[in-house]
Amino acid sequence: MKFTAEQIAGILEGEVVGNPTVEVSELAKIEEGKEGTLTFLANPKYKPFIYSTKASITIVNADFETEEDLSTTLIKVDDAYGAFTKLLEYYNQIKLNKAGVEQPSHISDSAMLGDNCYVGAFAYIGDNVKLGDNVKIYPSAYVGDNVTISDNSIVFSGGKIYSECIIGKNCVINSGAIIGADGFGFAPNEKGEYSKVPQIGNVILEDFVDVGAGTTIDRATLGSTIIRRGVKLDNQIQIAHNVEIGKNTVIAAQTGVAGSTKIGENCQIGGQVGIVGHITIGNNVKIQAQSGIGRHVKDNEVLQGSPALTYGDYNKSYVYFKNLPKIVKNINDLEKKVNGNN
Repeated sequence: MKFTAEQIAGILEGEVVGNPTVEVSELAKIEEGKEGTLTFLANPKYKPFIYSTKASITIVNADFETEEDLSTTLIKVDDAYGAFTKLLEYYNQIKLNKAGVEQPSHISDSAMLGDNCYVGAFAYIGDNVKLGDNVKIYPSAYVGDNVTISDNSIVFSGGKIYSECIIGKNCVINSGAIIGADGFGFAPNEKGEYSKVPQIGNVILEDFVDVGAGTTIDRATLGSTIIRRGVKLDNQIQIAHNVEIGKNTVIAAQTGVAGSTKIGENCQIGGQVGIVGHITIGNNVKIQAQSGIGRHVKDNEVLQGSPALTYGDYNKSYVYFKNLPKIVKNINDLEKKVNGNN
């Protein structure tokens, strides 16, 4: 799909400097721009590239002043980075604007589909499923019985949503993600064998939740595993049964959260963090990558290490850890001197 500079300026409420009819159909980095592409300049260190770029259109800040001749048409806006992000969102909406039902696919007779839904080939929609308006179910996705998916949510190819789960509005479930698999519940018997404890709860994703590729969110044993509004989960994360994650918390890849732990609002959790079960993590907590959390955490703490210490204590301790061989040598030397004096 092609857009003119004039059309793009209209979307961004910007001003065209150059040819208003020039067309673009692709996006590019400013240093890799070619004819027919659109790029942007926000970081001053990339300014030299604007004079050599082959991109047909470049979005710049309103205060940008040229120092040499340009071959690219400019669109001046208040915030070039923000405007380019807005344009990416607009482009993505157009790209993902699919509708209709492809064949072969299975949609239960008892399922209810809202307006402008898309169901891709080989997708499965179970009994009593309710899909809101503009929901997109991509090829080979699975939506189990009694699932509700609200308006504008997307399940990409290979995403799996088990029975009884509830997905809010404007959620994104990426390929290979599994929502509602059984929690890890087993009870030992007198023989040392493990019997499965039935997991009869569900998973609830509130509005504007993003779930990364390969991430798994287990259903509750009883009640619900709850992911609150605005939570963003990276790829390959494990969220165990009965966990609750507060709104606008972000978690990076390969983190594992054990059962029944409660994580507060607006937390930032780095990659490969391990969190034990049955603890509470407060609001606005920051946890550095590869940390191990084995205790309750108060609001606003910043943690690092395994087991995790407060960020300041960890950095102080690390200074000594790096110098440990030297410290040990000094202690040994002192002992020799003391023993020699005896």
